[in-house]
Amino acid sequence: MAFSTTTDEVMAGIDLTGRVAVVTGATTGLGLETARALAAGGAEVVICGRTAKKCEAAAAAISETVGTAKLSSAVFDLADLPSVRAGAASIVQAHPAIHLLINNAGVMFTPEGRTAQGFETQFGTNHLGHFVLTNHLLGALRGGAPSRVVNLSSAGHHSGQIRWDDLHFESEPYDKFEAYGQSKTANILFSVELDRRLAGSGVRANAVHPGMIVTDLARHMTTDDLAELQRRAAARAASGAGPGLPEFKSVQQGAATSVWAAVSAEMADVGGVYCADAEIAEAADYATDADYAARLWALSEQLVDESFPG
Repeated sequence: MAFSTTTDEVMAGIDLTGRVAVVTGATTGLGLETARALAAGGAEVVICGRTAKKCEAAAAAISETVGTAKLSSAVFDLADLPSVRAGAASIVQAHPAIHLLINNAGVMFTPEGRTAQGFETQFGTNHLGHFVLTNHLLGALRGGAPSRVVNLSSAGHHSGQIRWDDLHFESEPYDKFEAYGQSKTANILFSVELDRRLAGSGVRANAVHPGMIVTDLARHMTTDDLAELQRRAAARAASGAGPGLPEFKSVQQGAATSVWAAVSAEMADVGGVYCADAEIAEAADYATDADYAARLWALSEQLVDESFPG
């Protein structure tokens, strides 16, 4: 597999008949393409989105190209934890066994804001929303074992470590790039600790970097933001602290790594790793540190006021 690998290339020869896949953020962009590819492979796909209207439109779009698609939907908002819990309950009621969970949804470079529970928007949505959702689906994932969890991260994790003493930018000025980086680092650390906790259960968890793609995710970006992103990436690359900005991918190429991590035979017994370009890749040390991963899990439980033994 390589940079230019597409979802259809990954899915060649893969039969997902009888398997259930849950995809968050499946109404647009990478999530929609991921849902389409899995449905084309025979999986029953649960399209997760914030409104019924968006879910219905996504299902219609997939059905146009995949006439045999088996689709259902779950409506909830990752930025509101009671909504997440209710959404998870509805999924489990309909699907007591889940085989694939693709935590694809996210926000990027948002203006300073807070989720319904008062968390910084990017950390609260990208990490805590998926943290709660995944844990509420674990029984069904165990019921569907062997099963896999795929958490979408980003090379953007290089722009932000976990701000242990100031997660929500209450003490220091808000930095949208650092906030995004923190949330993407959290996605990787969550994958590391989740996979550790699920050892021997038949459920594996990994994180993926889809690449740089023009989708609705970038709706908050301005021309100045792109210039600043390029400046920061160049500075990191020059100092050896991270990669520069990669070339752009198509949506089909961008979703390929998520699909690969979810269905490839190579990843059948692999967990707790970071993937890019449809292969295992290297993340920043702080994003895969086992002690940090355990610390983030404990902190996340405290923040969401819920205990998850894993």
